[in-house]
Amino acid sequence: MRHTGINSEEIARLAGVSRSTVSRVINNYSNVPAKTREKVMKIIEQYQYVPNLSAQVLAGKKTRTIGLFMIEAGHVSSDMLTNMLLASIIENASAAGYYVLTYIIRSTKDASGIREIKDIFYQRRIDGAIFIGAANDEPLIEDLIAEGYIVGVMDQDLPGRDEPNRVIVNFDNHHGMMLAVGYLAQLNHREIGIVNGDMNRFSGTDKYEGFLLAMKHYGIPVEKRWVLSGGFHEQRGYEAIRAYLETGERLPTAMIMANDSVAFGAVRALRERGLSVPENLSIVGFDDHALSARFQPALTTVKVDFDGMMKRLTQAVIGRIEGEASAQIDRASASRLVVRDSCRSL
Repeated sequence: MRHTGINSEEIARLAGVSRSTVSRVINNYSNVPAKTREKVMKIIEQYQYVPNLSAQVLAGKKTRTIGLFMIEAGHVSSDMLTNMLLASIIENASAAGYYVLTYIIRSTKDASGIREIKDIFYQRRIDGAIFIGAANDEPLIEDLIAEGYIVGVMDQDLPGRDEPNRVIVNFDNHHGMMLAVGYLAQLNHREIGIVNGDMNRFSGTDKYEGFLLAMKHYGIPVEKRWVLSGGFHEQRGYEAIRAYLETGERLPTAMIMANDSVAFGAVRALRERGLSVPENLSIVGFDDHALSARFQPALTTVKVDFDGMMKRLTQAVIGRIEGEASAQIDRASASRLVVRDSCRSL
């Protein structure tokens, strides 16, 4: 049975040592004799003593906790890729001896909600944080960095802002687009479109820029009518293709999707109109979603090493917390083309 009223002063009295010795034992200092440490630990275990976290924080000690903030207006639980990112960060933080406080931000325009988030930092409940799903230039993140908090961001590019407490990791979208367009060109496709991602996020604009560069590299003209607005969720892919089909315009022979979830939605919209992949439209996705190999047709996609990417981001944030002067990561994720059944040769 836990003795909730006991404190470090009582532990010291029962063990016959000073309070500072108890503190050194709790914080695992090396300058405590083995017999003294054993005596103090025996009392701590007997009384199931737990140090007061608030007092430790006030004394300047770390919480060994990082915040994980997902900016998402919809349902996070239904997105398998998002869940994989979250699980990877939690697993890698745990391996480093850190806890993870998770928080879903529905809107960065909600003043009271943003205040609650900032209070988590102000109350020193976390030592640093990782943000996923943020706009490229997000005021909340910029405020926290300006105030000196350690923040890691997946998917950001702000030239000239290389503060030591900012950690950034991005996909190499240009390389990925070169792989996707190059494969379609190899299959003799000359009419290639794209369903873009969220253009408020860096990966949205970066993928489109990579698409334009790849099309130019392979000498394929870009048709504006085949450049569709989308997002990074299945429903946005469905809506983009359905709206295009309703215009009565003919399809290109192939399209590249912002990610695999968008591709799933696009295929659903095509099927509703009696069209099939790849017979009526070849499709290339991005990310290699966990379901892509089992989807019908199995999706040809650009595979990204998300787990390795999240590991590097988490380790870099924890490294900054612990005072390591690690270099910026930036474009950390290599990519490769995974060829399956969603494209055909012309």
